[in-house]
Amino acid sequence: MTQFTTPARPRRKTTAAWLAALFGVLGIHWWYIGRRHAWAVTLFGVLMLALSRFYPLWWDSPPFLILIIPITAGFIESLIFALKPDAWFDARYNPGLGEVNHTGWSAVFVAIFSTFVGSMALMFGIALIVLHVYTAMGWLEGLNL
Repeated sequence: MTQFTTPARPRRKTTAAWLAALFGVLGIHWWYIGRRHAWAVTLFGVLMLALSRFYPLWWDSPPFLILIIPITAGFIESLIFALKPDAWFDARYNPGLGEVNHTGWSAVFVAIFSTFVGSMALMFGIALIVLHVYTAMGWLEGLNL
């Protein structure tokens, strides 16, 4: 009797990096690379987005501010995927398939995008958090913002 097996699909390094940069808040790249407990990251992101809708300004709510953590983690993981050598990615996420990735400049473009957009998102999040803390402490009373 012959047993049929489906060959494993190789995971692409630039695809994982783009998914981490664009959808890191939902952990979509975790699903792509096959990490355990990817459902928990996705559930957390969806839950925080849903809770932020109960505030008058969704982008100015505590649940949305908590999302700064997975957003930043997604951009950092995107940089790690893009800047690590192809052999490292293949050994870790494509075991037994040999050399699969030959990225070239595409990984550099992902790294540049992640650096610029990720740093802007992180600075925006830090500014909102500082504004909330300063307002809560009364340090901004009398100022028109």
